[in-house]
Amino acid sequence: MPSGASTALPARAVRVHRLGLVQYAPTWQLQEELMAATLAIKTQNRAAETTGAAPAVTPNHLLLCEHPHTYTLGKSGKPEHLLLNEEGLAAHGASFHRINRGGDITYHGPGQLVGYPILDLDNFRPDIHWYLRTLEEAVILTLAEYGLNAGRITGLTGVWLDWETNAPNPRKICALGVKCSRWVTLHGFALNVNPDLTYFGHIVPCGISDKAVTSLAQELEDPASVSVAGVQERLVSHLARLLGAQLV
Repeated sequence: MPSGASTALPARAVRVHRLGLVQYAPTWQLQEELMAATLAIKTQNRAAETTGAAPAVTPNHLLLCEHPHTYTLGKSGKPEHLLLNEEGLAAHGASFHRINRGGDITYHGPGQLVGYPILDLDNFRPDIHWYLRTLEEAVILTLAEYGLNAGRITGLTGVWLDWETNAPNPRKICALGVKCSRWVTLHGFALNVNPDLTYFGHIVPCGISDKAVTSLAQELEDPASVSVAGVQERLVSHLARLLGAQLV
C-alpha cells in the first residue's frame, strides 16, 4: 500500500484505501506508518528550506474499513467505562485496545463504517476544530440523503439525531476521535450503519451515560435498503467536496 509522497500529485490529492473487514491492531499500525512517512517528509522539507530546494508534496490518505468486535479507549478515557472483564470480552468475541486518540471508550464492529483520514492539514487548513466540524458535516450530509435530520450537540463531538435543544431522545449515530501531530491527523470517525447495537451496552459510550446510541438501520423504515458500501461512497463524495480534495 503506498505510503510515500508523489510529486506528480497535487497537495490536496487523497488516496482512498477500501480495506473491507480488517482487524483493529494492524489497521492502527498502518495508520501510524502512514503518519510517520508524512512527518518524515515534513522534516525533510523543513531542512530543504535552508538550501532553497523545492519542498516535496506530502501525501494524504483515507482508510475505510469495518472491524471485528472491538473496544478502544482513548488516552483521556476511564477504564471503568468498559463494563466487561477479560472473560466477558472473550465470551463476546471482542478485543480491547488502549489507543492514543482523544476521547473515551467506543465500540467498533461489523456493520459500522470506520474512516481514518491521515491528512496533512497544511495541505488543506491547519485548524483542528475546522477539521472535526468537516468530518461531522460530511456525515450529516450523508445521513440527509437517507432522510435523517442529523446535527451536533454543543460541547459534544460526533453526530446526533434529536440533537436540537430540549429534544426528547438525543441519540449518537457517529463517533469521532482524532489525534493530530504537526498538523498530520490520525484516527477518525465511526458511523453506525447496521451494527449489532447490543455491544454498546457493554460500555459507557464515549463516557456519556445519559444518551442513547443508534444506527441508520434502526432509524430507517427499510433497514435492508442501507449497506456499508453504499453509505461509504456517499460519505466519501461529501468529504472530498468539503475538503476540496481530489480522490485517487
